[in-house]
Amino acid sequence: MKHVILAGLIGILSSLATPAFAADRSTMGGHAHGAGQQMAQMPMSQGEIKKINTDKGMITIKHGPLHSLGMGPMTMSFQVADAGQLKAYTPGQMIRFTAENIDGKLTVTHIEAAQ
Repeated sequence: MKHVILAGLIGILSSLATPAFAADRSTMGGHAHGAGQQMAQMPMSQGEIKKINTDKGMITIKHGPLHSLGMGPMTMSFQVADAGQLKAYTPGQMIRFTAENIDGKLTVTHIEAAQ
């Protein structure tokens, strides 16, 4: 009987948690507005800067998995939401960053030096 009650409680608790999780995931959908709220929810990825092109607002990063985009580790180029941030970084530097698909373009929306 205890197992039946416990299973029922687990079912109730999981059904209460599911809508909140679904609401959080829906805010990750590739739009630049509301980025402050998204940052608290978006996982940070780590990588090494390979190349920076400030004129085009592009950065090439050798990175680990990008869970927010469902991608594995690789080296690739990204648009940068704020190209002015690139002046603070150099090739070879280790970083933490968040990337999103914004209007079909993979874009770094947040970048910081790795600790």
